[in-house]
Amino acid sequence: MRPQQTIAPQLDDRDLFHYLDGDNIRPLFISGDALEVLKAFPDESIDCCMTSPPYWGQRQYAVTGIGLEADYRDYIANLTRLFLEVKRILKNTASLWLNLGDTYHNKQLLGIPWRVAFALTDQQDWILRNEVIWNKVKGGPDNARDKLGNVHEQIFHFVKNAKDYYYDVDAIRSNPKKVKVVNGAVVSATGVSGVRYRRQLELSTALTPSEKKNAFAALEKMLNDIREEKIADFRMIIRGQQRTTHSDAESVSGRARELTEKGYYFLRYHPDGSKPRDVWDILPEDTQKRDEHFAPYPEDLCKIPLLATCPKKGIVLDPFCGTGTTMWVALKLGRRSIGIDLSEEYLHIAERRCHVLL
Repeated sequence: MRPQQTIAPQLDDRDLFHYLDGDNIRPLFISGDALEVLKAFPDESIDCCMTSPPYWGQRQYAVTGIGLEADYRDYIANLTRLFLEVKRILKNTASLWLNLGDTYHNKQLLGIPWRVAFALTDQQDWILRNEVIWNKVKGGPDNARDKLGNVHEQIFHFVKNAKDYYYDVDAIRSNPKKVKVVNGAVVSATGVSGVRYRRQLELSTALTPSEKKNAFAALEKMLNDIREEKIADFRMIIRGQQRTTHSDAESVSGRARELTEKGYYFLRYHPDGSKPRDVWDILPEDTQKRDEHFAPYPEDLCKIPLLATCPKKGIVLDPFCGTGTTMWVALKLGRRSIGIDLSEEYLHIAERRCHVLL
C-alpha cells in the first residue's frame, strides 16, 4: 500500500497549522523556496533548527538556488536573510545548529562559515554557544601540491537568548567507567585512589596545619562519594602541588580564589558520564549512497543537537532538508519534524526513507 503523501508541493497554511497543532510523528515535507515557505510559519512555533545549506560554489544541485550566487557576499546575504526568518519562527527556548563548509576562490580560503556566523551575531543578535569541529577522519582526494588537505567543517550552535534555552545535557552524556575497589581501597573510574593526594598533603609546606586538616577531611568525603557512586571521578588541586586550571588570577577565576582561601579545590566528574566535547570524529556519509544526493550529511551529525536541544515532543526544522537526514534522525529519536527543499525529487526520497521507520 502506498504511504500517505506528506509532501505539500504548494504550501497550504491549513496543513501547516494542523501539523504544528497536532501530534503526528510523521515528518512534514514542503516543496518550495525556504525563505518564502518560512514566511507562512507563525512566530515562535519551532523548537529546534538543524540544517546544512548548500555550500557556496561547491556543487550543482538538482535545482538552482542558494549556493550558486556569482559572489560569495551575495551568498552570505541570502543566508542571513533566511536565518532572520528562522529566528522569528523559533521559540525563545530554541536552538539553531548550522553546518557549513568553506570554499577556495582564486587560491584563497574565504572563511565563509565564520563570515556567516559573525553576520548572524553582529547583525541579528544571535548568541553563539559553540563552534563544533566536524573531523571527517578521512577526506576526499586532494591533489593540490601547495596546501594541506581539508578534512573538517564547522557546526555552529546558536540560541536566541543567553538564558533559559532548552538544553538537556544528561541526554548526551557518555556512559561513565565504573568505580572499583582494589585491596579494600576505592578507586575512581580513571584510577584515582587518593594515595598520591594524601602524600602531597602530608609533605606540603604551603598549607597551614588547619588547612591540611580540612583538606584531609574533604578528600575522605570525596572518596566516600566515589564509593557511593555519587560522582564517577575527581581531581584534587592542592596549593603548591598542581597548577590551577584556567587562571591564577582570583579576579577571573573562582577556583583560584578557592585555592588561595582554602589551600585546595576539587574538580568533580558527573556520575552519569562526561558531556561531548567540541570536536566530533564522524565519517562522512557512505559514498555508495550518493547516487541520490551529492551531499547528504551523516546521521551522527544530528544526534547530539537533537537530543540536547529539542524536547521529546518538540518540532525540528530543516529548511534545506535534501534527502531528509535531519528528519530521519528526528523520527528515530521520537521528535516531530518539518523539512523544506526546492527539489521535489529529493523530498520524495526523504519521504520514502522516513516511511521505513513508520
